[in-house]
Amino acid sequence: MTSTLRVTVYTDSAGIGGAEISLSHLAATVSSEIHLTVVGVDEKVVHFIAASRSEIDRFILPASGIGAFLEHRRTFQQLHPDIIHCNLCTPWAGAIGLAAALSLPKVRVVRVDQLPLRTTDMLTLWRTRALGLRSDAHVAVGQASATKMEDFYALGRNSVISIPNGVPDGGEPELPAYQNPAQITVGSIGRLDAMKAHDILLRAVARVPQVRAVILGDGGERSNLEKLSSDLGIRDRVEMPGWVDRPQSYLPQFDVVAMPSRSEGFPLAMVEAMLAARPVIATRVGSMPEAIQDGITGLLIDKNDVDGLTRSLKRLRDNPEFRHQLGKQARDTALAHFTVGTMTCRYETLWRELLDRPPVPRLKVPRPKD
Repeated sequence: MTSTLRVTVYTDSAGIGGAEISLSHLAATVSSEIHLTVVGVDEKVVHFIAASRSEIDRFILPASGIGAFLEHRRTFQQLHPDIIHCNLCTPWAGAIGLAAALSLPKVRVVRVDQLPLRTTDMLTLWRTRALGLRSDAHVAVGQASATKMEDFYALGRNSVISIPNGVPDGGEPELPAYQNPAQITVGSIGRLDAMKAHDILLRAVARVPQVRAVILGDGGERSNLEKLSSDLGIRDRVEMPGWVDRPQSYLPQFDVVAMPSRSEGFPLAMVEAMLAARPVIATRVGSMPEAIQDGITGLLIDKNDVDGLTRSLKRLRDNPEFRHQLGKQARDTALAHFTVGTMTCRYETLWRELLDRPPVPRLKVPRPKD
């Protein structure tokens, strides 16, 4: 009989985004043989992650200050975990929690980087590198993201492993009706900031008649995007409902999902669209090309490529059978590789494998491999 594994998941996020949603999926689906505890610095975030199971213990710790490290260490010690699983929305997040976890010699520490970002601040770079080298397992949410983390922080080749984020399957999707094959709705899901490149989508939509856009999310770029759509003369073809609790509920309204991001890891919205059998137009950034195969599960464009997005929208607008084919193949791929069940199984396997290995040295780590 398998012994109970004690896992503490940790985040220092102060808001709910893709990283926290992914962690909540993990918390909801781990085996009953795993005793899970959620630790964080924000009460709303901690309760959101643990909401799926009433039996999950929850701890809220100070985010900063002189005593924050000591309080983190004391709490981790009291929990006696086998694994401390640190979920990071940026590579430099979670430094206090990681340092406290690494100070406990018998605990295995897993760090998960949701976005492969680099920093030009030398102190932040070396701190991130030092904490990464001392973790027992370093995870990114795709192979391209893993390689970038290795390069950005000189961690050594093949030192970061890939475990893509997964989302729950909502069952057989509702397919769009093709009464008017010359008119389509393109959806885009994500916070309204420059990284998501909604401005590129609006410029492309302005060039393609019979295409309307629905952009789900909120953020600092809202007023700029509203002004741009007015300047382009497409305000009547653009809808921005703001933040919605269940963006996947909008997917039946979309014929196509566009993700023209300038930077990404492995976005949950992409997998949700694939499971809904919607073709995705994505940029060749982060690990999106690991799911979106050009001409098979969607279409790929370069970042900031208005012309490429324009051509892709025209192609999908004019060929409903091709849209249907891409959507079906996208769903089949997502079911095979990118469900929550697949993600959870890989993390559980990793956690148990770590307990069979000697811990990574905390004080002096081996030279990274080229």
